[in-house]
Amino acid sequence: MNAKLNQESLDYLFKAITTLETVDDCRRFFEDLCTVPELKAMSQRFMVAKMLNEGTVYSKIVAETGASTATISRVNRSLNYTSCDGYALVFDRLAAIEEKGEN
Repeated sequence: MNAKLNQESLDYLFKAITTLETVDDCRRFFEDLCTVPELKAMSQRFMVAKMLNEGTVYSKIVAETGASTATISRVNRSLNYTSCDGYALVFDRLAAIEEKGEN
């Protein structure tokens, strides 16, 4: 975890997120918490991660998401060269949900 982040307040935020049970709960919470540009930036980075994880080439990611190559490179580093594995954790869980046919 980045030492620049206040651990106590960040943990409190993460605990709050774990209380959300539905997509609607998440939408309501994040619309209160974040600005529209912040939400767009996060959703764009997550879509970039998804596409990179699926093996999509940079040029197609730029065309479909509007993300800069710098953003794509940053996300790619997080996917491939960090020890957090947060993206992998979420992608595995989403795949399991999709296999069950849940939304």
